[in-house]
Amino acid sequence: MTDVLTIGEAMVSVRTRAPMALGGAAHLSVAGSESNVAIGLARLGHAAAWLGVVGEDQPGDLIRRTLRAEGVDTRFVRSAEESFTGFIAFDQPAHDVTRVSYHRKGSAGSLLTAEECLAALDAASPSLLHLTGITPALSASCRAAMLAVGEAARAAGIPVSLDVNHRSRLWTRLDAADALRPLLPVVRTLFASHDELGILASGPHPAEDLLARGVTDVVVTAGADGARCHTADGTWRRAALNVTVVDSIGAGDAFVAGYLSALLDGLPPADRLHRGVTAGAFCVGAVGDWEALPTRRTLGLLAAHDEGAALR
Repeated sequence: MTDVLTIGEAMVSVRTRAPMALGGAAHLSVAGSESNVAIGLARLGHAAAWLGVVGEDQPGDLIRRTLRAEGVDTRFVRSAEESFTGFIAFDQPAHDVTRVSYHRKGSAGSLLTAEECLAALDAASPSLLHLTGITPALSASCRAAMLAVGEAARAAGIPVSLDVNHRSRLWTRLDAADALRPLLPVVRTLFASHDELGILASGPHPAEDLLARGVTDVVVTAGADGARCHTADGTWRRAALNVTVVDSIGAGDAFVAGYLSALLDGLPPADRLHRGVTAGAFCVGAVGDWEALPTRRTLGLLAAHDEGAALR
């Protein structure tokens, strides 16, 4: 049985520790919000599956191989002979200042269809479907696929989580609102920054507005300030853990994976937030979107050691 099905685009990532224009050594890996969440959930012991389209090329093979090695179910991944696997480039001109450039226009990831999403949902029968606001920005077919699979999940009684994850290089806030607001009736758990809440809601109290529309958990992330969760029963807050930030890329996805893991375990909001900020703290302590994500066995290490420690 599948605990979580995630749908989106994974890309090959190229990272340098200095301005890329200077050349030098680069590190090759994979990146993508939905695949990051899938890896995070798999490391925490959940059966996670990722659906996406990659090119029939070496970068596509790297994505498949990496996800399989991390315990993610890749049976729904399709290779597109007619397109290419996108990639994302990161460089760091200063400490924890990361520049990102995308090379994905017309990539295989944008060829996702509603038919394959519906088939995967039916075959996986997950306990939870996780979507983001990135995928519908990639193409008209991706947008239609997200709406179709969300509605199918609701009809099947499968809870849907949505991370707004607005990317201004992909579309405007207005375009994002036009695409994401129709998804609201199917969303149970919503992740957004305070600024992103305005894409889906209006008025002085956007979280309350979203709860009134049927969202069960409105989770607002605030980076170094932690996160809060609004439900019909009240509001919970959790500060971020005090760790040295090496690379903040991927922290939001790590938080989502931790929160959803606790949700799947049936834990209350305060514990969901705690696991979320803990996973985020692990992520920012090392370079990479997902490489430092915790396992069940390592989850408690940061809480036990506020400062550097050697475990002997």
